Amino acid sequence: MHASLTGRRRVGLALLTSAALAAASVTAVTVAPASAATSATVTVNTGTTLGTIPAAGHGVNVAVYDGNMNSAPIAGLLRDAGFTAVRYPGGSYGDIYHWKTNTADGGYVAPNTDFDTYMGTVRSAGAQPVVIANYGSGTAQEAADWVKYANVTKGYGVKYWEIGNEVYGNGHYGSGWEQDNHSDKSPKAYANNVLQYITAMKAVDSTIKIGVVLTTPGGWPDGIVGSGDSADWNNTVMSIVKDKADFVIVHWYPGATSATDSLGKVSQISTITSTVRSLISKYAGSRASSIGISVTELNPSYQLTTATAALFATDSYLTWFENGAMNLDWWNLHNGTSQGPATGDDGTPDYHDEGILSSGASGEPAANTPFPPYFGLSMVGKAGSPGDTLVKASSSTSQLAAHAVKTSNGVNVVLINKDLNNSTTVSLSYSGFSPGNAATVVQWRKGATSISTSSASSATSITLPPYSVTVLKASGGGTSSPSPSPSPSPSASPSPGQGCTATYTVTNSWPGGFQAEVTVKNTRTTSISGWTAGWSYRNGQTISSSWNATVSQSGAAVTAKNVNYNGSLAAGASTSFGFTGNATGANDVPSPVTCSAS
Repeated sequence: MHASLTGRRRVGLALLTSAALAAASVTAVTVAPASAATSATVTVNTGTTLGTIPAAGHGVNVAVYDGNMNSAPIAGLLRDAGFTAVRYPGGSYGDIYHWKTNTADGGYVAPNTDFDTYMGTVRSAGAQPVVIANYGSGTAQEAADWVKYANVTKGYGVKYWEIGNEVYGNGHYGSGWEQDNHSDKSPKAYANNVLQYITAMKAVDSTIKIGVVLTTPGGWPDGIVGSGDSADWNNTVMSIVKDKADFVIVHWYPGATSATDSLGKVSQISTITSTVRSLISKYAGSRASSIGISVTELNPSYQLTTATAALFATDSYLTWFENGAMNLDWWNLHNGTSQGPATGDDGTPDYHDEGILSSGASGEPAANTPFPPYFGLSMVGKAGSPGDTLVKASSSTSQLAAHAVKTSNGVNVVLINKDLNNSTTVSLSYSGFSPGNAATVVQWRKGATSISTSSASSATSITLPPYSVTVLKASGGGTSSPSPSPSPSPSASPSPGQGCTATYTVTNSWPGGFQAEVTVKNTRTTSISGWTAGWSYRNGQTISSSWNATVSQSGAAVTAKNVNYNGSLAAGASTSFGFTGNATGANDVPSPVTCSAS
């Protein structure tokens, strides 16, 4: 899948650079009157938090072969959509691009797409850069020089750096689309070279965050053990890199057989993230909870300029945020097309273009005209701002997706009506929050070429058009103030023990799972040589993986014992261990948590 996708990502090259391409008008899509009205209920629980909107979460890719990348309207379009991250220099081009010379080995670089011009656009848009350091044909020194130029010479403050793009596509597993000039193309070689990149780059600026490339769980070549290897890509890379990277990188192109199938692919997200978290926990030790997950390329890889893709964009971004992703970058800002327009399953034009803005290719509207996914991504920006708290929202039907964000002004409820033909009347109830008498409605619907804003007399009932995305902004007060996750949230008070205390803290949570940490403190005036902590769950939680302790579970009861390197604690000293778990119901903090020392 990745090989063919990468091919598609490069087909727009000539289309994007030809100034002679004629723009064509497209007949507007008419929204048919709803044939019937359905009903649904949505429950918002502001006491159940699902994390916060990350600082650089809402992103998009740009590519140096795109001659429109830095054109006059772009900064405003990025800013209006609420994008907070822009990834550069463009997918597989990241492994052939040399920033000093603004050239790409065997590839085309359009005028005015150099690093400084890109940074001008990103800063004007109020976004953060995400930069791919060239692994395929570059060196650790070239990457370190880039960090120095960006953050020391120019003072750009580029925080997020990736080491290569889809490096596993270098031919080691048989399929090769990613440039890799290293004689050894194994995951072991990549991981050892990553350590050199990290050392060289952080010697220049120790504050930067560096990401390592993983395969997407469930996608090719996940789970394949290559010739001469002892494990698959992910286990090999993480067993060597361990806790040295600041985040891990996956790409997500789920594909689909129909519009309905495409809109259902968000169900993959929780499984992907829980699998990646377990992998991080397995190898990263005490730093596991601080290592992020970044999805630096994604789109549905199905009818990409249709209204279906717009609904997918809003639903998938918010679902990834709820599962703890730190950065998402849609592929692509412009991409071009080599095919004539068709009609998607939902009746809207499919230009076979992976861009969210038109490149002006033959058969497409004028350059920089927003396609529906642009509006779907813009609705993510309307849902909330970085630092706002994601809270639990439940819908009574799979045809209506619901998300909620708690802001300083109230609660924003995101409602995605996936019913192509029918409007839906939604009744909303709130727990821990009392909405005021009026609300603001921000909405995009199938066929619309802009986002509308209106007033509503109620935050507890609304009728949604077919195939639409709505943000219902309710002001008011609350009866609870949840502590956001993934910041350290609920914790149990330490219980008096026999020579030690143990404090349990939930450090992250996502639908169906959680991550927690227990801190053990020696309360004696003399040292201890070992400790045992214990607790019982009340809602069926189960432990799935652990680190820095030997953890066992029998029914609801959990016992954790020190390992050989953290049993000895001086008077007043502390140590911590962590684990991930499964939770189908409320993930309450167990109390009391006991501790005994030896």
